[in-house]
Amino acid sequence: MSISVLIADDHAVVRDGLKLLLESRQDIKVVALASNGREAVKLVKKLSPDVAVLDIAMPELNGIEAALRIREASPRTRTIMLSMHATSEHVFRSLQAGAVGYLLKESAGSEVVKAVMAVHAGKRYLSEKIDDPGHVADGPTAGARSPLERLSEREREVLQLVVEGRSSAQIAASINLSPKTVETYRSRIMQKLDVHDVAGLVKFALSHGVTGKE
Repeated sequence: MSISVLIADDHAVVRDGLKLLLESRQDIKVVALASNGREAVKLVKKLSPDVAVLDIAMPELNGIEAALRIREASPRTRTIMLSMHATSEHVFRSLQAGAVGYLLKESAGSEVVKAVMAVHAGKRYLSEKIDDPGHVADGPTAGARSPLERLSEREREVLQLVVEGRSSAQIAASINLSPKTVETYRSRIMQKLDVHDVAGLVKFALSHGVTGKE
């Protein structure tokens, strides 16, 4: 029986390239493609694929937040993160969100098949260029909590939409809140992060992998 895979990335060339590589094997079938995290979660709920390959830096809902929701919606789906970043915070937050694989984009072409086969077999897979994951789970990053942990899931969602340039009205329409509630969330986020303007939020978001803009 084929391994069913969903690929989520906001660049069509990446999605198509990974699909071509994966379907070069007879035992892997790409069942869905998504361009952002929100769409990926919706498709996983509908299709319950064996493996989801998620780009971290996606618009509307980033890959880490999508992984959290996929873990709740479809526990059987094994998640692999795809990223340009090899920092311990990105890797640790991905594993904390439930991902069992982490691929660097620069080596994804040569490793994606190996990664999908490994996680489907119940193993954890990290790109060969990333050090042994032991230091990620047990090292300084795990002990020193990420500032993002101060925020609720909804606050992190609002944060991403704010730094992507959405107005309060647009955010409200997107996630079914009132504009006034969005403003309250934004004020609370700034207070929790000790940031005083949107420029500061953008800088924070870029450094912590929150936004779909890399």
